[in-house]
Amino acid sequence: MRQLKHLRVYLLALALGVEITPVLAGDEAALEPLLVTGSRVEKASLDLPASASVLDDRAISEGQLRVNASEALARVPGLSAANRYNYAQDLQIVSRGFGARAAFGVRGVRLFTDGIPATMPDGQGQAASFNLDLAERIEVLRGPYSVVYGNHAGGVIQLFTREPEAGDRIEMRATGGSYDTWKLDANAQGRVGGFGYLLDASRFSTTGYRAHSAVTRDQGLVKLSTALEDEGKLTLILNHLDQDGTQDPLGLSWASYQHDPRGVESVALTFNTRKSIDHSQVGAHYERGFAGGRLDLIAFYGERGVLQFQSIPPGPQAAPRSPGGVIDFARAFGGVDARWSHTVAVDAGKFSTTVGLDVQRSRDDRQGYQNFVGTELGVLGALRRNEVDRVTSIDPYLQLEWARGPWAFTTGLRRNDLKFAVDDRYFANGNDSGEVRYRQTTGMLGASFKLGAHSSVYVAAAKGLESPTLNELFYSGSGGGFNFGLKAARSKHLEAGLKALIAKGVRVELAAYEVRTSDELIVDTATGGRTSYRNAARTLRQGVETSLQTQLPAGFSASLALSAGRAVYDAPFSTPTGVIEAGRRMPAVPAISGFAEFAWRDSATGRFAAVEIHGRGRLEVEDSNAAPPAPGFASLSVRAGTEFRIAGWVASPFLRVDNVFDRQYVGSVIVGESNRRYYEPAPGLSFLAGIQVRSR
Repeated sequence: MRQLKHLRVYLLALALGVEITPVLAGDEAALEPLLVTGSRVEKASLDLPASASVLDDRAISEGQLRVNASEALARVPGLSAANRYNYAQDLQIVSRGFGARAAFGVRGVRLFTDGIPATMPDGQGQAASFNLDLAERIEVLRGPYSVVYGNHAGGVIQLFTREPEAGDRIEMRATGGSYDTWKLDANAQGRVGGFGYLLDASRFSTTGYRAHSAVTRDQGLVKLSTALEDEGKLTLILNHLDQDGTQDPLGLSWASYQHDPRGVESVALTFNTRKSIDHSQVGAHYERGFAGGRLDLIAFYGERGVLQFQSIPPGPQAAPRSPGGVIDFARAFGGVDARWSHTVAVDAGKFSTTVGLDVQRSRDDRQGYQNFVGTELGVLGALRRNEVDRVTSIDPYLQLEWARGPWAFTTGLRRNDLKFAVDDRYFANGNDSGEVRYRQTTGMLGASFKLGAHSSVYVAAAKGLESPTLNELFYSGSGGGFNFGLKAARSKHLEAGLKALIAKGVRVELAAYEVRTSDELIVDTATGGRTSYRNAARTLRQGVETSLQTQLPAGFSASLALSAGRAVYDAPFSTPTGVIEAGRRMPAVPAISGFAEFAWRDSATGRFAAVEIHGRGRLEVEDSNAAPPAPGFASLSVRAGTEFRIAGWVASPFLRVDNVFDRQYVGSVIVGESNRRYYEPAPGLSFLAGIQVRSR
């Protein structure tokens, strides 16, 4: 990656030295996706000075289990979405290095469903809340443009559910496969006049590839939309997720992984590590268009309950400062996002303004307990923690765009004001009450130039903010109290890119980027599910991304997504175990990753077949890079299906085979795990078969 040291030269060359003469038929514009994420109004991808990808319902659903967003996100360059195969900890999503340190949940990347946040005000989100059964598309935004979404916006992933169609329709799907995996789901939709509805319910269950990793997950979604008399539209979305007693296999040491990748360390069984989740959320979106303008009002409220049994042993770690090995909290969260967008003609061009206010708040009633009673382990013991944690964010924002001829200039500003307040009500281990505030104005500036009707180049720069989340503030060192001394990470982004339809049925994107971060948040200690954090001095991320989509004759198509990068600590810093030298690679950020697909579809019969290749370079697992890294891998998957029409019904059976050559590899890693249990193995050869039946 030595050539990446001259990235600024490449950025300039890419922006100014590329000349493309596209050869297109009139219908090739259909390959140009439309996006809402970014400018907040529908816009062609070519007009957005940012790296952005759109995954349609076929990429999300065809031959897939529809449980993990990682099934579709593998197609996005610059994004690593690793399935931990541990449903107690959710996916590990990394966008250009942001989010890599997350021990569970999604951080550094903001999540939305139909414009409604699926990320808490502190920056932690749960991809498990995505309902893939009714997904119409997923939009993924990377790079400088993401910062207009505020704190923790190292990238943005937004899922859009279907819009109800005219007429009533029902759909049922049954799927089963390896490791006692099965899923049943049913949905109904319809529209009568201006009123539309979507209803969905599903149950997913698996005993898991590894021992002690069983889960049963119930999900439900209701989407109602209606046209109002004032020519506006109101959409109401309710979703629910329930996981009771999901087993947590934890990570494996290198020796254990090599001996038995399907096994668990004995401590997971000794403490019966597990997690129960109950998550419900309701959101409303009112939208109305005016002459040259648009009003959007979004409000949401939710409740989340978690009971988690960790593997922290009694003894020295259960000293007076320890909050115990059981986490029990009830969270109430909600917010409002109000914005006005307006476009006027100015000097033979268009000037667009979006001004808004985003307010979010959460409250945790949190208790901690010992995970033992006497000699019995893995049970609810004595109270060791009792507090109320509040997070409030109040963020006004402004986006401006001026377009004239082939040029378009975009800027965005956001005032981030985030407050954490802790009311400690358990004083046996001291009083941890206090508060901390993070304030910063972030912004971006971008410019794009159209080389022709279907090609453009762009440059963009931004300043971003990534505050600690509540979970990152909870501990300071081994068994310590709240870490109010943690600073927010601040980043500077630079990107240049090219987008073009270069021939009939061929779309290509290329981007180069650089991100410099100060006070990067890194893992300090991580033991038994409890992780503390600290600030490093500086980090540097540089990389290139490319994607290629082609429509070939006779129903064939091919796509390719490749990423290469360098993510390193750019200055030395001290840790409890020694000094980390400059140049060490950041954990959990692959130097290279890729996805390729060759597919065939017959629209007349509904038949399809496809071959997929997933690949990734090695992953470092801790900051010194001394521990064995998770090796790189390449995995082959195939899928095929057909359709049968019977009376008023359409039946669609399918078959999928993953990891055809039964490769053994590490799917994800737990960064900095103090017991050196870094490695989370992925399954070997596995099968999935299903059938979907829908009314015509």
